[in-house]
Amino acid sequence: MREFCELVETMRRLRGPGGCPWDQEQSHETLKPYLLEESYEALEAVDSGDPAKLCAELGDVLLQVVFHAQIAEENDRFDIAAVCKRINDKLIYRHPHVFSDVQVSGSDQVVDNWEQLKRREKEAATRDSALDGIPVALPALMHATDVQKKAARVGFDWADIQGPLEKIDEELGELQRARAGGDREQVIHELGDLLFAVVNVARFLKIDAEDALRMACRRFDARFRQMEEQAAARGTSLREMTLEQMDGLWEDAKEST
Repeated sequence: MREFCELVETMRRLRGPGGCPWDQEQSHETLKPYLLEESYEALEAVDSGDPAKLCAELGDVLLQVVFHAQIAEENDRFDIAAVCKRINDKLIYRHPHVFSDVQVSGSDQVVDNWEQLKRREKEAATRDSALDGIPVALPALMHATDVQKKAARVGFDWADIQGPLEKIDEELGELQRARAGGDREQVIHELGDLLFAVVNVARFLKIDAEDALRMACRRFDARFRQMEEQAAARGTSLREMTLEQMDGLWEDAKEST
């Protein structure tokens, strides 16, 4: 595609002689926060439902990929062509029902086949643990989800959702006892266990815990801002209101969002 080739060439020029000093100073390490930031902004664009915003944010993510590939090419490691070839080969290998004669009955079997092929790749890479391969930089909720999924694939899992639901009650009780005991480290420990149990419930419900929490944050943000606006319309501010008054505004905001 002409546009993609032009993007790659633009990045080469930015990194090359007479290019941009800032771009020339960057490395894989210095670019890490930008890759993460752009990925989250792309997720936000998906949630917004705005096609133009999503198009722009996906472009920013693509820029990070091209940027890293250009740095790697300058160090004789790989180039953007190798990146494209590797992911294309992976897609073909993991879709034998499209590119070969494998038959599937539906999307569930596609997922099963995908996971079996991934396991073969990992076995070939001689990984020591079923939990190997989870990026340590993942957000904690996503990391917990991946850990639970990998453990479940070897049979270490609850029989049904009732187990993790009861685990939430158990962990909440342990958190309350730890808090009563006054040991801060134990409180942190038990809070982590409670969050881990909540993620397990989300997994059984086939809900992305990270996505669910992000949407909850967005709802809180919208409702809180509405509370501020309602307070201002009354000639006051939240700081000048009682908790009971703020609760009333919160309930009003909940009804409209």
